[in-house]
Amino acid sequence: MRITRGIPAAATSPVALTIGNFDGVHLGHRAMLDELARAARRLTVPACVMIFEPQPREFFAPDVAPARLTSLREKLELLEASGVNHVHVCRFNYAFAQIAAQDFIERVLVRGLGVRWLQVGDDFRFGARRAGDFVMLKREAPRLGYEVQALPSVMVDGLRVSSTAVRNALAAGELARASRLLGRPYSISGRVVRGDQLGRKLGFPTANVQMKHNRAPLEGIFAVEVRGAAEGVVRGAASVGVRPTVKVQGAVVLEVYLFDFKEEIYGNHVRVDFLHKLREEQKYADLEVLKHQIALDVENAQKFFSSVESRKAG
Repeated sequence: MRITRGIPAAATSPVALTIGNFDGVHLGHRAMLDELARAARRLTVPACVMIFEPQPREFFAPDVAPARLTSLREKLELLEASGVNHVHVCRFNYAFAQIAAQDFIERVLVRGLGVRWLQVGDDFRFGARRAGDFVMLKREAPRLGYEVQALPSVMVDGLRVSSTAVRNALAAGELARASRLLGRPYSISGRVVRGDQLGRKLGFPTANVQMKHNRAPLEGIFAVEVRGAAEGVVRGAASVGVRPTVKVQGAVVLEVYLFDFKEEIYGNHVRVDFLHKLREEQKYADLEVLKHQIALDVENAQKFFSSVESRKAG
């Protein structure tokens, strides 16, 4: 998959294009990408996606912007897995935000990207003061020589699939619902880095996974599956939180204890799939109490996986 930053002055070839934040690349996004792929094959042009970095809400209100579901790297990996040929990563700044809607269509989409087919969500807005919408894109399509279609909302369990709906499910600890909205388990990817070795001292050595998110969309203790630590899948128990027993106003960290695993994996890039929430993060009186609770968490995570296997066998 080709990745470019910014918009060229003139396109070198026509494209089929869809635009959005694609945070989480959930089932609604995947429906858009399926339509994009079909249009690209029909027109024999590349399937392209335009995303924004930072995301517009992060630019306008960074202190209250929602937690990201995916880092830029995770998003690009998911888009590539969905068959996208080319991603334009647009730097969202004050100058970009001031582009008039008409100028965005003519200079960015038509001249810069060579759009022949365009798809947007049914609530898509663009241009300065969000003046542009699907009606405007449709009106200009015949004159500027592109096709345009809006994708209606995708529904799951009577709920509109959206990044907000996924965040709400994760924040509530409803990982099964988040998985149904995403079409896969929620995951966080990152490189294994050295921590303070506290888990090793307590008898539960953990992999400290570096997070590139603005903040975590979920917190607590979880049963997880990890890819990238060894061949296949390794199961474990993970903590996402500030570790209040050992830190005062600490940063959010992701630590994973892998069952029956002794290998050194510093530097490995791993993916942690969150399958079941065991409990909320808590502060304990001392490290001995914390050690006892970690042992219970590991036992409960193992019981969860045993129940999963039993259901499969039944």
